[in-house]
Amino acid sequence: MNRENKRKLYEKGYYRTHPCDEVFTCRVCARTIVPQGAGSAHRNHCPNCLTSLHVDITPCDRQADCGGIMDAVALWVRKNGESAVIHRCRRCGALSSNRVAADDNPMKLMSIALKPLCEPPFPIERIEELTRLMGGEGSLK
Repeated sequence: MNRENKRKLYEKGYYRTHPCDEVFTCRVCARTIVPQGAGSAHRNHCPNCLTSLHVDITPCDRQADCGGIMDAVALWVRKNGESAVIHRCRRCGALSSNRVAADDNPMKLMSIALKPLCEPPFPIERIEELTRLMGGEGSLK
């Protein structure tokens, strides 16, 4: 094992100060992922299916023992206006936030963003009743 590989394994926070230049294969869609095109020095999820792996406890520490697949479940906008993807681990349920990369699949991002509108957390046919319960008149007209 060469010196740089040892540093990657044993130096805490190595990826915080060094670019992630490894090529990897997505465990969900099996595409080969290259770091170029992400728009940053850190590639942390598949640009095609947006899944990630649970490898960090805090960003760039590579200390998580879980190793589970993390699904993209939501989008949010940070204070600086940058969009980020919320991932949830299939194995342990942990949540994390990763910035949207420049080459992420725009259709997948839109489908995640629109999911609450397409599949609301309440029955649409009861919206008038729910509006009345909240003190409104309940009319959709």
